[in-house]
Amino acid sequence: MERDVMEFDVLIVGAGPSGLATAIRLKQLAAAQGSELSVCVLEKGSEVGAHILSGAVFETWALDELIPDWKAKGAPLDTPAGDEQFQFLTETGGFNLPAALLPKSLRNHGNYVISLGNLCRWLATQAEELGVEIYPGFAAAEVLYTEEGAVKGVATGDMGIGKDGLPTANHTPGVELHAKQTVLAEGCRGSLSKTVISRFGLSRGVQPQTYGIGIKEIWEIDPAKSKPGFISHTIGWPLDNWTYGGSFLYHLGNNQVSVGFVIGLDYSNPHLSPFEEFQRFKTHPKVRGVLEGGRRVCYGARALIEGGFQAIPKLTFPGGVLVGDSAGFMNVAKIKGSHTAMKSGMVAAEAVFDALAQGPADEVTAYADRLKQTWLWSELKAVRNVRPAYAHLGLVGGSLLAGLDLHLLHGALPFTFSTHTDHDRLKKASEAPKIAYPKPDGVISFDRLSSVFISNTNHEENQPAHLRLANPNVAIDINLVEYDAPEQRYCPAGVYEIVGDDKPRLQINAQNCVHCKTCDIKDPTQNITWTVPEGGGGPNYPNM
Repeated sequence: MERDVMEFDVLIVGAGPSGLATAIRLKQLAAAQGSELSVCVLEKGSEVGAHILSGAVFETWALDELIPDWKAKGAPLDTPAGDEQFQFLTETGGFNLPAALLPKSLRNHGNYVISLGNLCRWLATQAEELGVEIYPGFAAAEVLYTEEGAVKGVATGDMGIGKDGLPTANHTPGVELHAKQTVLAEGCRGSLSKTVISRFGLSRGVQPQTYGIGIKEIWEIDPAKSKPGFISHTIGWPLDNWTYGGSFLYHLGNNQVSVGFVIGLDYSNPHLSPFEEFQRFKTHPKVRGVLEGGRRVCYGARALIEGGFQAIPKLTFPGGVLVGDSAGFMNVAKIKGSHTAMKSGMVAAEAVFDALAQGPADEVTAYADRLKQTWLWSELKAVRNVRPAYAHLGLVGGSLLAGLDLHLLHGALPFTFSTHTDHDRLKKASEAPKIAYPKPDGVISFDRLSSVFISNTNHEENQPAHLRLANPNVAIDINLVEYDAPEQRYCPAGVYEIVGDDKPRLQINAQNCVHCKTCDIKDPTQNITWTVPEGGGGPNYPNM
């Protein structure tokens, strides 16, 4: 069966902050010029926001520029940031770090505690009012190229392919979407962005990209403990000096609190489980006291892009551009990337619009040039050494150097630390201490399967696994034998399981996948590739 073809001026893959900001800005420019411009946004989630997960404390810089009257238009920014604390935890206690030690650039006065998923839903309505076509439930599975090798669009995945790889009675072929320019706004470790970066050598000459995993729950808590706008961050326990990470508790309205934990994926102990570290963190007296008497209502996980300024790839390629976390625009020091993602999309839109106005455009190189003149570029450059300082010097040394750099030098250290790939940092299982994690109590701490259940994750069962092994034997001969099968622990959803005593094999429970992409990043042999399942599959986060 032949694919249908749809033609657009600009195609955007991903309805997150960067993709929607790109679409809105394109339509604003077209309206101001009185010109016609067809803009399409593809979203693999069942609806806009279904796959969006972030802390999130939101800076409004980019939104102020994009939609200055966002308050009047009802943007879901209802909880202004209030008091905040930064704590160092020990196993049984901890202490507050003086507010004066926190650089001004990292303080949250003027920000908002939000659901980023709900903000994206609102941005989608703004985009549609301007004439943007948004298609949720359609997963972009393949990049399409011209005979000359330029990107000409994407194809969505076929629907109704069985586990055996053959069409079922419900088979529907994917659709080709062609565009003059394709904007990849897939977020962290996007599957198409990964292939384009490799094909065009976009990361040549920059430092390796690095990542973290963020795991989050939303709790309804005792109203007497609710402090809307209150922000808490911690470092220290349960992690050791050489494992990067920390926590957040953000108090929303309606007696809800977002509680989350981030761990850098450069950790070295293959026995470590980010999920279990998060569950253990919640049992700390300072955290348990907030959650006791409440109930958990949502769970999710997502990889974070942490390589920073020195790992930003070339941003343009023939036929398209990278925006948002597809390009690595997260400010790790702030634990924020939504404002930078939106700004990158807006600048990309302006460059693409101007290029198309002049006729057929091959590579919109003006995008990178313009971006370097914005606050985004200077902001990321100033914090370029914060994350790698921890990797090189550990928690204590990294904190001291980062504080010195941001406080006294304002990000002007006369050198730039190198970064590293995460997958080659694991020690062999025999070289690392085993970790005894407590059993979940079902009140404060939980197991993976009950957690996945409240993420509303669902995949059509009769479809090929979207998590693919380059060589199934490697999972046993190397990963199990040498690293004790770390995929069983670094996956926060119970996707990977070693089964069989006499002849072990790796079982992939793809239906559990919450699309965090950790396996694609952390697998020590890079044997696992994450691809898109059928459109609409995955988590369905209500307000993450």
